[in-house]
Amino acid sequence: MTPHIFLYGPLCHPPLLHVVLGRDAATECAHLPGHVAHWANGRLYPALNAQPEAETDGLLLRDPSPEDRARLDFYMDSLALAKSVVTVQTEAGEINAQAYQSGVEAWLPGAPWDLADWQARYGQMVTATAGDVMALFAQARGAPVSGRYGAMLVRGAGRVRARQTAPTRVRRVADPGDVLVDARRQPYADYFAVEDYALRFRRFDGTFSPQISRAAFVSGDAVTVLPYDPVRDRVLLIEQFRVGPFARGDAQPWMLEPIAGRIDPGETPEQAARREAVEEAGLTLGDLIEVARYYPTPAAKTEFLYSYVALCDLPDGVAGVFGVEDETEDIRGHLIGFDIFMDLLASGEVAVGPLVITALWLQRERAALRGRDSGAGA
Repeated sequence: MTPHIFLYGPLCHPPLLHVVLGRDAATECAHLPGHVAHWANGRLYPALNAQPEAETDGLLLRDPSPEDRARLDFYMDSLALAKSVVTVQTEAGEINAQAYQSGVEAWLPGAPWDLADWQARYGQMVTATAGDVMALFAQARGAPVSGRYGAMLVRGAGRVRARQTAPTRVRRVADPGDVLVDARRQPYADYFAVEDYALRFRRFDGTFSPQISRAAFVSGDAVTVLPYDPVRDRVLLIEQFRVGPFARGDAQPWMLEPIAGRIDPGETPEQAARREAVEEAGLTLGDLIEVARYYPTPAAKTEFLYSYVALCDLPDGVAGVFGVEDETEDIRGHLIGFDIFMDLLASGEVAVGPLVITALWLQRERAALRGRDSGAGA
């Protein structure tokens, strides 16, 4: 086994390499002749393809420690990349090195890959996700992560959004050292995950709390959107089976909801809202108006919601049955007049938090929306 490692693509992004290795590493420029890096079938790591006269720029990590090698192996396994041996050019001449790549058969090549473009679009999100992957390194030591990497990217994107400055007019202004994590483990991970923390937090008197044990249900950021036709004064609600009410023992586990879904990696909340409207209701939305941004259950869930009302043309016959077949979605639409909508809210048949919040917002803003140039059908 060659003692050196050739790094290319995202691992040439210093913050990402630091997170993966857990340290700053000395590297040198290196080039892989006869290969070109391409975007790979919608993935965020490039594919290497043979191409005479071309070369791929990268970095050489000389004589990595066993810990370095183990951490890189673990991280690259999360991306479903395998090890190979390549010959690279350095200032000192040719040298054999280990590289991580997947065959073109698995990843169909797209446009030429560019580090600056990747950094601008995905650098923060992938680096944040790498932190979550490497947090599992000591616990898992080789347990499969690759099947969950897509879900982990959703959370990584949420971490980036969570760093945006939040108002602190009344609540305390937190400093980085105000929460001390003594241990973190992940006893369950699939589409969602559960994390257990042993931690201490700074109390209002300035001292630290005793160590406490807290669990968090990890799910990504999501959007909700309620289509509203201000001319016809009606909304479109969707109905679908929900496992949460079923597991609670609810006799009626089919819920009335707004259109909703998680924000995919690389999407904005607004883009996600428009995509979900097509998937769940066959609707092309007009103006999107933000209702609120909020944690629905901050004591136990990481989920953060962006809720909107969308101005739409909602004629008779627009409601149907929709959903993404690969996700086993079976979603029925209902056109509901505003007054009946308020009756459903009062009776408790509307019992999903984001729809309750949006209904109360619409009740307050309805007159203004009906009085303005709504752009319905835009």
